This record gives sequence, C-alpha cells and structure tokens, in this order.
Amino acid sequence: MTSPLYAIYGASGCGRGIMPVARQLLVSSGIDRSRLVFVDDAPSAANINDHRVLRYEAFLNEDASERFVAIAIADGRVRADVSKRCEVDRILHWTVQAANAVVMDDVSIGEGALLSPFVTLTSNIQIGSHFHCNLYSYVEHDCRIGNFVTFAPGVKCNGNIVVEDYAYIGAGAILRQGAPDSPLRIGRGAVVGMGAVVTRDVASGTTVVGNPARPIEQRS
Repeated sequence: MTSPLYAIYGASGCGRGIMPVARQLLVSSGIDRSRLVFVDDAPSAANINDHRVLRYEAFLNEDASERFVAIAIADGRVRADVSKRCEVDRILHWTVQAANAVVMDDVSIGEGALLSPFVTLTSNIQIGSHFHCNLYSYVEHDCRIGNFVTFAPGVKCNGNIVVEDYAYIGAGAILRQGAPDSPLRIGRGAVVGMGAVVTRDVASGTTVVGNPARPIEQRS
C-alpha cells in the first residue's frame, strides 16, 4: 500500500532549520525518512541535507496515499498564498513541533504551526493557523496570536498581548506585557524590527524599530 508523503515547503534557511525537527517527528513515529522531502518553487539543488528537493508539480505527481506539507516561509502573506494553493490541491497541513518545545495549560494552536526547539508557550493562549515560532522564542500567558504570524528567534512575547494576522516580530524583540483589560496590540501586517522594545501599540501595517520602538514607515 502506498504510504503518505510529507514535505517542508521551502528549502531556504527557514526550511532547512525545521527539517531536522520534522524528520525526528516522523522517524520516532516509525515513518521512513525517505517519505520526507523539500518542496521549492526554484530549487537550487536536487538534494539538500540528504532529502530530495521537488518542485510543487513533481510533489503532486509523486505516488502517495496522502500528502502533508509544513510551510517554512517566513513571510506570512506568502505563506497564506501557498496554503491556499495546497488546499486547492487537497494537500493536508502539517504541524511540526520540536520535542523540547514546552506547551503548558489551555493553549490552543491552529493547524500548520512550526514550533522550533526551545520554544515555550505558557498558559491560556490562543494561536491561529500557520504560526512560526522560532528558536528560543516564548509566548506568555493570556496572549492571542493571529493567523500567519512569524516570530523570529528569541522573541519575548509577554502576557496580555494581541498579535494580529501577518505580523512579523524580529529576532530578539521584546513585547511589553499588557493589562488584562487593555492588552498591548500589534496590528495586522505590522513589522517589529530586530531587537526592538515595544512599549505601546503598533498600528496595522507599521514597521517599528529601536528602544523604545518607534515607527519608521507605513506599509500599504
């Protein structure tokens, strides 16, 4: 009987970073590593880190009972476009979570999340679909994270924060804790720069940098 085929969509740095986590998940479940591939729209090689690299069309044509994909593309809007493409072709979304990621009480996580090693999600947290949470990032209590949100490595997301769809939080950024009746809010499509310290709300489509974080440009 034909077995399922699993893929990391994107063979650049993000994809290569999550591939070992995905491989460990499958091998620990008794699935042969040969059933795990990269999918890339412009592959630079036929094989990367001992995994085949397929174009999307070739992935669709592989013999498989089912197809699963984890989308390892940092840009949330591009991730959303790829997600829709996969849904049209009846490819199932796959959540990849490192064995040492810590998920505590009452945490809801949507489909297609990528949780890298040393991630911590504490308690009473709601997370949408296709969340990327990179190395050493954490989400504290009573936060709400939207769809297609990206946390680069080392993000400190403290309690009572709302992060809306497509937001990108850069490496080492610190988001100040909000209040239960007045959460700190990172707007839809906002970008928080590397190392920024966010002490107040960030408007949708705004890029902020620095300590304290201040806007530098407006995005349409």
